[in-house]
Amino acid sequence: MVKDCPTLYFIAGVTASGKSALAMDWAEKNNAEILSCDSIAIYQGMNIGSAKPSIHDQSRVQHYGLDLENVDKRYDISKYLKYAKGVITEAYKRKSRILVVGGSGFYLRSFFSAVVDEVVVSKDIRKSVEALYLDEGLTGLLAKLDDLNSGQLGDLDQANPVRVIKSLERCLATGLTISELRKEFEKKPVPYLEFEKKTCLLDRSDEDLEILIKNRTETMLMNGLIEETEKLLSDGLQKNYPASSSVGYRETISYLRGEINKSELGHSIRVSTRQLVSKQRKWFRKYYLTERLLKPSLDRELKAEDLDWNSET
Repeated sequence: MVKDCPTLYFIAGVTASGKSALAMDWAEKNNAEILSCDSIAIYQGMNIGSAKPSIHDQSRVQHYGLDLENVDKRYDISKYLKYAKGVITEAYKRKSRILVVGGSGFYLRSFFSAVVDEVVVSKDIRKSVEALYLDEGLTGLLAKLDDLNSGQLGDLDQANPVRVIKSLERCLATGLTISELRKEFEKKPVPYLEFEKKTCLLDRSDEDLEILIKNRTETMLMNGLIEETEKLLSDGLQKNYPASSSVGYRETISYLRGEINKSELGHSIRVSTRQLVSKQRKWFRKYYLTERLLKPSLDRELKAEDLDWNSET
């Protein structure tokens, strides 16, 4: 049966919800290839801390979106947009399906709404904003941004330096407020309109997540997260704020600097992971077009059949 339009499939979910295992099972049974939507797995060498699919899993199912950039260079969303479009176009030419899998909200959003504008930010503006951040930190950035926007910062994540920096750069480059920039944004077309989109969101009970986050953290440390982070630092990780500030690596860097001891490291990662889960849940409620919410349990993990997606699309 041939439909009027092809279909894109999405499995999203909070950290430790079981996305990867379910994605592997569904992809193998439905002639699908996996496009990772993880802003950290994009970087080479960030394997343990990102829970990147193993070489074995990558040999079972074709994966895209992994190891795209050196760790000392930022990989921005505009590059991902072009990359993802190319992967999807080529896959459907081969009559293969694409399953998008991940929990990185901004990257996921790029499949459902515009996320990149055409604002050109000059080197001088970038340097001035960077200097302000180095001199006055996040507080200085927010004060400047607040002044340019008359205190109206909307739903900007004010605790996220990357988001604040980008917003300030764009306000300075255009002379527009965040609200005005957003209105211009809303005029942009919805991406992938030629595709039907089937979405699934995974979550778990807090009790299950607590156990899984503890196990995940212990496994990462046992598998060499500290050694991996040391290698990444020697490769220039510290030059890449989004990567070096990600959960697991940020805490390990603190340990390597002597800011926390080894007995505190695991606890610190678990606390940060729980905080990340809370942020992810809020983001999914607000932005993700969830058709189905599935909640696996420790007693019963999900299989491809639980998705109940029509495999004829």
